[in-house]
Amino acid sequence: MPVLVETDNGVVPFLLRAMPAGSHAVGAADRMYAWLDQHSDEYVVALGPSLPLDLALSYAEDLRIAKPTVTVVLLRDVFDTEALTRAMHAGVRDVVATDDEKGLTKAVERAHQLYLALRGPGGARQLGRVITVFSPKGGVGKTTGSVNLALALADKGARKVCLVDLDLAFGDVAITMQLFPTHSIEQAVGSEDSIDLVMIEGLLTRHEDSLNVLAAPAHPDVRERVTPLLISRILRALRDGFDYVVVDTSPSFDDATLTALDETDECVVVATLDVPTLKNVKVALETMDMLNIARGHRHLLLNRADEEVGIGVDKVEAILGMPVSAQVRTATDIVAATNSGTPIVTSQPTHPASRAFNELAAIVAGESFVAAGVLSDAADSNGRSRGLFRRGRS
Repeated sequence: MPVLVETDNGVVPFLLRAMPAGSHAVGAADRMYAWLDQHSDEYVVALGPSLPLDLALSYAEDLRIAKPTVTVVLLRDVFDTEALTRAMHAGVRDVVATDDEKGLTKAVERAHQLYLALRGPGGARQLGRVITVFSPKGGVGKTTGSVNLALALADKGARKVCLVDLDLAFGDVAITMQLFPTHSIEQAVGSEDSIDLVMIEGLLTRHEDSLNVLAAPAHPDVRERVTPLLISRILRALRDGFDYVVVDTSPSFDDATLTALDETDECVVVATLDVPTLKNVKVALETMDMLNIARGHRHLLLNRADEEVGIGVDKVEAILGMPVSAQVRTATDIVAATNSGTPIVTSQPTHPASRAFNELAAIVAGESFVAAGVLSDAADSNGRSRGLFRRGRS
């Protein structure tokens, strides 16, 4: 996934908007190099306008030798012939004005085309995308949201989706779906150096709706032995075999959650209409800002969105500083469906909650998504999907 190096947080959201979903912003070169070392399939680095020209060109020169398949795009507020010449000599393949959103989009597209050509036929892997569901407060319906989002993305087997339960102490994904796994992530403990897709597939539990689940351990004490490195390598292995990897996390910034967030392409933040939850979510978003996690790729799921409690959507958006992507109202049907082991998206596909989860799936997938005969707003009026290089249908 493309990486942007930019120290000015004020310009980051604008630049990420012009880049493919899953693009990450980092504030320092060491994080850029660490990202590239861990992601051999990376194809573009954008060097932001706040970087001094000499420093940016030194990075470009390094990457020209060390990572020849990675295109460097240089963003400048102003540039002249001398700057263009120096950039060309340093190996920069595109120079784009900071305010030229379309120009940046086109530059990234050209970088992707070049990457495919350099890798050769069949050489470039098309990786799946990681979607992390997170809330800093328990009891907000995070697991119910994760399960229904994963089922909506799977779309009755049209897409390959794996749901990973990373609430390692008290994960409820399996029981929510009435699954009885014989294996869990526990069987991968100690296998950091030998993790691959084939191994992980042997630990998955298949749900009847064409969804695969990697269950949490049966006992809480196992979580201490599940290392961040193991989680990272599991998620990267799953990218190779699935279109989407949905991750249900614990309600805290523990090591497992931070690792998942570091690997994520899209983050769904779950909140409810109560002051303590909104306060915690606001603090969590500020923490994610400081850590440069999923900046520009966060989506707010408002659960139990009943305005009768005295807090409306407008107030939530003002408090949190981000729009609500989907709303699910309180309904006994949702609880009944969960208790029966047949989540609402499957048991009642035309239910308002099911439509909300399908619309959320469309947003995080960045593609046209038809749910119960309704075309999601994630597609434009011609039915084309927004965003670049998305998997799935358009």
